[in-house]
Amino acid sequence: MRTDAFALRHIGPRESQLPEMLKTINASDLDQLVYETIPDDIRLKAPLDLDPAMTEFEFANHIAKLGAKNKVYSNYIGLGYHPAIVPAVIQRNILENPGWYTAYTPYQAEIAQGRLEAILNFQTVVIELTGMEISNASLLDEGTAAAEAMALLFDVRTREQKKNNANKFFVSEEILPQTLSVLQTRSIPIGIELVVGNHETFDYAPEFFGAILQYPGKHGQVHDYAGFIANAKANDIKTVVAADILSLVKLVSPGEMGADVVVGTTQRFGIPLGYGGPHAAFFATKEEYKRSMPGRIIGVTQDMNGNRALRMALQTREQHIKRDKATSNICTAQVLLAVMAGMYAVYHGPKGLQYIAEKVHASAVTVTEALNKLGVYQSNTSYFDTILLKADAQKVKAIAEKNEVNFYYPDADSVQVAFNETTSTDDINRIIAIFAEAVGKDATTIVELDPTKNYGEGMERESHFLQHDVFNSYHSESALMRYIKKLERKDLSLNHSMISLGSCTMKLNAAAEMLPLSMPNWNNIHPFAPLDQVEGYQTMLKKLEEQLNVVTGFAGTTLQPNSGAQGEYAGLMVIRAYHLSRGDHHRNVCLIPSSAHGTNPASAAMAGMKIVVTKTLENGNMDVEDLRAKAIEHKDDLSCLMVTYPSTHGVYESAIREITQIIHDNGGQVYMDGANMNAQVGLTNPATIGADVCHLNLHKTFAIPHGGGGPGVGPICVAKHLVPFLPTNPVIPTGGDTAITAISAAPWGSALVCLISYGYISMLGAEGLTNATKYAILNANYIKTRLESHYPILYTGERNRVAHEMILDCRAFKQNGIEVSDIAKRLMDYGFHAPTVSFPVAGTLMVEPTESEDLSELDRFCDAMISIRKEIEASNAEDGNNVLKNAPHTLAMLTADSWTMPYTREQAAFPLDYISDNKFWPSVRRVDDAYGDRNLICSCAPIEAYMEN
Repeated sequence: MRTDAFALRHIGPRESQLPEMLKTINASDLDQLVYETIPDDIRLKAPLDLDPAMTEFEFANHIAKLGAKNKVYSNYIGLGYHPAIVPAVIQRNILENPGWYTAYTPYQAEIAQGRLEAILNFQTVVIELTGMEISNASLLDEGTAAAEAMALLFDVRTREQKKNNANKFFVSEEILPQTLSVLQTRSIPIGIELVVGNHETFDYAPEFFGAILQYPGKHGQVHDYAGFIANAKANDIKTVVAADILSLVKLVSPGEMGADVVVGTTQRFGIPLGYGGPHAAFFATKEEYKRSMPGRIIGVTQDMNGNRALRMALQTREQHIKRDKATSNICTAQVLLAVMAGMYAVYHGPKGLQYIAEKVHASAVTVTEALNKLGVYQSNTSYFDTILLKADAQKVKAIAEKNEVNFYYPDADSVQVAFNETTSTDDINRIIAIFAEAVGKDATTIVELDPTKNYGEGMERESHFLQHDVFNSYHSESALMRYIKKLERKDLSLNHSMISLGSCTMKLNAAAEMLPLSMPNWNNIHPFAPLDQVEGYQTMLKKLEEQLNVVTGFAGTTLQPNSGAQGEYAGLMVIRAYHLSRGDHHRNVCLIPSSAHGTNPASAAMAGMKIVVTKTLENGNMDVEDLRAKAIEHKDDLSCLMVTYPSTHGVYESAIREITQIIHDNGGQVYMDGANMNAQVGLTNPATIGADVCHLNLHKTFAIPHGGGGPGVGPICVAKHLVPFLPTNPVIPTGGDTAITAISAAPWGSALVCLISYGYISMLGAEGLTNATKYAILNANYIKTRLESHYPILYTGERNRVAHEMILDCRAFKQNGIEVSDIAKRLMDYGFHAPTVSFPVAGTLMVEPTESEDLSELDRFCDAMISIRKEIEASNAEDGNNVLKNAPHTLAMLTADSWTMPYTREQAAFPLDYISDNKFWPSVRRVDDAYGDRNLICSCAPIEAYMEN
């Protein structure tokens, strides 16, 4: 046994277990299984051309040496990104803790109460600091959050505005440049016209439906927007304010000014810079817009016993994403980062946040006064943390970089300095010395900060915030550590048992891949740092792009999209740009199979495309003749086909090359959804099946953790003819020669977590990646074989094999009074998270074990499912008082003095022997979703204040 081989640690089944598993599925070896599963005409004929696999030790040394090539300068660039202090107690107990980072999206609320409470804390922080009524559970970054706000306001236009096609959106010239670029990308396809200008001279014309303001402005000026917002409201123009979260501790909130939507990023609440991400954006608005609000919302409800419980509110809306009528395709939050930001507020509390904000502001005031004495004056009349100085930019830049300091240089005569919580008195003196040298004068030494406030008249916040107990109770490390642990114990994560979610690929997130995220040379780099300071990052990102090119068979990759849905949108926008470059402005029809995930039609709608749905056959395959007919019917206007491969039903369709050829013959492009790439790597690829572009979920196939619902990364890989259109960034240019504008805010998206996928590929190598795919297929077919006599398997391939996942048909159990949701809840009592429920077919479970699970874990899961099947047989529709309908069973139930159930406590809690050795207790009984949606509460206010009498 080669113990230094990473593949040995990542792939679950042991070599000694392989014969037993192959015998069970009736295959002589893995190659026979692959032959019977994947059509031969799309099999790769040669191994992946990748570097030899590194050991974990070799990778650790490699990544440390590569990180040393990044120059960690003191960064005062700002533009929405600031160095932040990650409290060690949060870094160790959340960021580096698999109990938090391996958790899945909290669709199964009863085993996610800990992270749900943590996200509720986050929402409360956002609601109270912004002065708004409702917040979601985070978005991807500030730029895309601003675009979502624009789309929301466009969606909620008045009837008169829609009738008169009011389609103009005012953008203040104070907006951050990356936000403007994302707004440009998102506005054009859906018919919104951006008008950039000075908010003080805006004319409030009736063709405008909305406006966005930056608070403070991109150069640091604090504006009082109350008058603008009042005038806008009088003219039926709704307003978005993009706000700095830390400034809201000291400044009048946008809600108090009358804003309709407030967006921003919580990065400076204890989240590393990470060369651009991942960071949790925030989105807050008014209660009246809750059903148009993008993303997830965590709300308060009650369980079967009437006890307080949390869950995802309006969950059906989030899962199905409104199909082709969508204004948003958001299906990923940044939960892990939102949890950290919320805990930052819990740890510091309102008084601690006041201290931090006052220190940051005092640093700006102190430097302003010191530079005034040197004859270096700044333009901002009021400010929070950023000063705009009149100075020779080139001269200052040369001296600053010699002193390992980065400022921002808007033009040849301006230098911008943004202060942050890491700024010390020594830093302040170094900044002053740099300017003193530039003007040839002696600097005075600062020994204490100037407490003078310069927010602007009437702009200092007077309203209170974060008065709840949770923000005033855990200020010692031991107290916060125990609070974090208390929440962690309520959540079932991958460190407890397999999470067999079809379409979601909950594979191992190896510790060796995760460790670099805590290294300062990687996590403390500003996304707009000069390229000569980020050699390590540039080498790693370029290498990852090359690796993904090899895996997909394509010619180019962009890592900018920071979620799978963003990747979908990016791919469609690149296809759109390609058609436009050829003069095919009319090509706007997108064919989408009826089985597709809701994000597919939503992304197409956002890209300005007309959606035409193609039929699916009874066996789950695409109806090729229907596709052919519709492709021919729309050949003059055909833009693309969106196809998932293997199919959404977990089958490698043998007609895939015929399907892609039909599209090409009729002038279209083929977009392949990479949700199931876990079943392709090393065996086939998107280029081979005939696709032109694909997105990859790095948080699925390439091992970035789900983190309770994010971070995600969704790069797109494209064929040679699409490379010129890959997206750019307005501050650090990226992408192709004729690039589309930005898809997300940072040049390389969530660059920090790209280290994980880089490590995953580098340590597995060609053979390890291919074996990972083979074992994913083996594990799925092993479960299929063990369960198919108990549960009908809905779809299989031509040789009766499934790909990496399968669908268990549970619809017939309704005759026993059992719904698929009852099985999902009962699995909690067995210590398992449910497979994917009712997707892509209602009343089914979609199971994907991944390659990371060994035989004993697969058997435990199968034993649990078989035991539940027997419980179903013992149930009847007339008597709903059974072990499935009452699931899950809590510790409080099992230890109560009375027990009135018609089954024993042991049957409820310990139906199989293995459970007693490692029992997981759901912390609440089944939650009441309907109650929560009727009584929508999305912050930490005590439940007693809202309960119906």
